[in-house]
Amino acid sequence: MIPTLILSWIVFVFLLKILKTTLKNALTIAAILVLLNIGFGITPQDIWHQITQFAQIISPN
Repeated sequence: MIPTLILSWIVFVFLLKILKTTLKNALTIAAILVLLNIGFGITPQDIWHQITQFAQIISPN
């Protein structure tokens, strides 16, 4: 019983750290997108278009 509780606590803490990191990164990206939109008028669609163009340039066709 005790080893099961210890293992579940370790898994819980690990998943909590992953969730915290994911949310932090998502909020950082959202803040960058908002600042780019407000400061320079660059929309997320513009950024996505540039990313897809870059992927097409570097793809070995």
